[in-house]
Amino acid sequence: MGTAPPSTRDHLLAVGLERLRSTGYTATGVKEVLDLAKVPKGSFYHYFPSKEEFAVEVFHLYAKGEAERWERVLGDRKVAPLKRLRRYFEELISVFGQRGEISGCLVGNLSLEVADHSPRLRSELKGVFAVWQKSVADVLREAAERGDLAKATDPDALAGFLLNSYEGSLIRMKAEKSDRPLENFLHFAFDVLLKK
Repeated sequence: MGTAPPSTRDHLLAVGLERLRSTGYTATGVKEVLDLAKVPKGSFYHYFPSKEEFAVEVFHLYAKGEAERWERVLGDRKVAPLKRLRRYFEELISVFGQRGEISGCLVGNLSLEVADHSPRLRSELKGVFAVWQKSVADVLREAAERGDLAKATDPDALAGFLLNSYEGSLIRMKAEKSDRPLENFLHFAFDVLLKK
């Protein structure tokens, strides 16, 4: 038995996610999304009161997919915590790095583009960063409990540092059109900072 086709709302969100990731918030127009989705204008405003609210919903869709990645990779308790964490960042780099289908992370890209102008989107971004940092901190806490990290390690601060370093590496990757900054991040994070 086949699955039901996506609802108009879900279809608009999927098209919106692809456009936001490839062209950014400012360059993504409602008309363009409607044309790509082959949906009449009235349908858009039936589901979303504004472009900003549409972007919030698209961002929720993206964040849900990334949360599933965290759970799948970071939640695999059969693998040692720091090994899981390295695998996680390696997977992120393969997806969002220079050789990825669409380079860059939507959380970082939107932060750079709209955080100064949209309190609504800034609040969403801040929330996702907080949940993301907690998921990384939980793995670091587990590593410290196992003795793989110094007991005095502050998992929350270290998780924040790792995410900030990763996001900064993505920005530099875009400027240089090279994965070298991301490779540098992996090396210093895992072969230096987190090395036992």
